[in-house]
Amino acid sequence: MAHAIAVLPGDGIGPEITAPTLEILGELGDFTFTEHPFGGASIDLHGTALTDETTAACKASESVLLAAVGGPKWDTTDPNAPRPEQGLLGLRKELGLFSNLRPVRPVPALYDASALKREVLDGTDLLVVRELTGGIYFGEKTRTATDASDLCHYTVAEVERIARSAFETARKRRNLVHSVDKANVMETSRQWREVVHRIHAEEYSDVELRDQLVDSCAMELIARPTQFDVIVTENLFGDILSDAAAMLSGSLGMLPSASIGDPSQPGMFEPVHGSAPDIAGQGIANPLAMFLSAAMMLRYDFGLEAEATALESAVDGALGDGLRTGDLGGKATTAEALAAVRSRLK
Repeated sequence: MAHAIAVLPGDGIGPEITAPTLEILGELGDFTFTEHPFGGASIDLHGTALTDETTAACKASESVLLAAVGGPKWDTTDPNAPRPEQGLLGLRKELGLFSNLRPVRPVPALYDASALKREVLDGTDLLVVRELTGGIYFGEKTRTATDASDLCHYTVAEVERIARSAFETARKRRNLVHSVDKANVMETSRQWREVVHRIHAEEYSDVELRDQLVDSCAMELIARPTQFDVIVTENLFGDILSDAAAMLSGSLGMLPSASIGDPSQPGMFEPVHGSAPDIAGQGIANPLAMFLSAAMMLRYDFGLEAEATALESAVDGALGDGLRTGDLGGKATTAEALAAVRSRLK
């Protein structure tokens, strides 16, 4: 029986990187795809970034593949106006996706595309585990003519489950977790640290745990990235740190992600980069992070490890053969990137 995937092409370059990804998936397994408007595209059609129909379709699927959302067309400071990002936050909440996995593994062929020296990058293989459903993004918000506020709020249960997700993941890797917070200033971070340490002592004492302040972590990611295995942190810090870590790979266009939660619910898989409206419609978008996100989907939602590894190896091989899109300093088109990865798969 074919696996059902809900596809959300979204905005900007989203549809352009979605189409080749579906072609690749069609060669790796038996899938059915249903596309749904999301983000800015949904605002234009329905006045909201996420409709009930799209939510229902995603819940009924086995997995969700998302490309990109947002763009200047929908940018606004009006708190009552719909924004594309509201669809992303809302869908994560509806699907119970509390753990965002963002792997960072620079490909040797792209070392020279990074702003960092080769000897700093060599051997880097880390995973950012970002909490998705709490923190300042979801806290109470106020706005008046003279002030504004965003509440950073976490429950003990939310911290417990993301801590377990990080420790379980570390056991499958190199058994090291850096828990990142701002416990020298923030009460939510002090609670975070206490809960993470309790879960560690009670359930995961075999995993090495290190505490690190978020500003120190940002510096160390650039200075000594090889020291990290799994980084677990709250929503806002994880968003910022993982985007910074993406530059270790030479381009934000190379970083995939997986959002997972209850095993009975579909996961959502998306590239970390944005919708790049400045190059939309030109056929030059880099689809590789979308391909790698699809590989994570094959692994986490369908258990197709061999197919996931084959796709990741094909991307590495294409880059080793010299494939370079514009963000990587080359001139390859989206179609040429697809052809290069396809040839490696075969």
